[in-house]
Amino acid sequence: MSPEFPKKVRSDLNPSRVLTFRIDGRDVSARADESILIVARQNGIAIPTLCHLDGLSERGACRLCIVEIKGSARLQPACVTYPRQDMEVVTTSERVVAYRRKILELLFTERNHVCSVCVSNGHCELQDLAVELGVSHVRYPYLYPGYPVDASHERFCVDHNRCVLCLRCVRVCDEIEGAHTWDVMGRGITSQVIIDLNQPWGTSETCTSCGKCVQVCPTGALTEKGRSVAEISRRRRFLPYLQMMRERRDER
Repeated sequence: MSPEFPKKVRSDLNPSRVLTFRIDGRDVSARADESILIVARQNGIAIPTLCHLDGLSERGACRLCIVEIKGSARLQPACVTYPRQDMEVVTTSERVVAYRRKILELLFTERNHVCSVCVSNGHCELQDLAVELGVSHVRYPYLYPGYPVDASHERFCVDHNRCVLCLRCVRVCDEIEGAHTWDVMGRGITSQVIIDLNQPWGTSETCTSCGKCVQVCPTGALTEKGRSVAEISRRRRFLPYLQMMRERRDER
């Protein structure tokens, strides 16, 4: 069964309604259907994230975009939290930064991220966030899961050892390409992205070999064959355009 992803825009919010609230002490205004993450970026406030990508629906998977909201004891993911009038949001408190570092460390321990031999070395969002948040070492034991590498596809490879379960590949295949070749199997940290009904990529009858999943992957989990260490780069400018064209088609 296909996973149910949150809609890109909440249907219960009036997009014409304008709200005023505060982010890091600054008064900002936004439409009611714009998430805190979007509003923050519109105002030059950087909030780290791995699962968010412009042009795709929000998933709230990585939790790196957590923020503090006055009056709430829980930290909230900015990508799927919408503003309220007079809300006060803090994006860089000591508590928030500490939790982000813990989340990032746990992501490193759950799989096998060996940057020195990765084709995405120097082009990896996980690596970039570690530098940005000052994660120079990991305080938790590594799990070393030992997942297989699927190189059965003619052009691409999937290495589950480097996957961070952001599910960008699942969303871009479903929402942009319309193939829904990718899906999710398992629960928790044992979850894996899979091809069709967990079959080798090269045997898939639904995959169009478009490569969109490879281009949106934030790490070295999905790669093109023939790339060596630090040679891969991503091309993502197609996403907003394709999303716009799809929305126009759906409106007809």
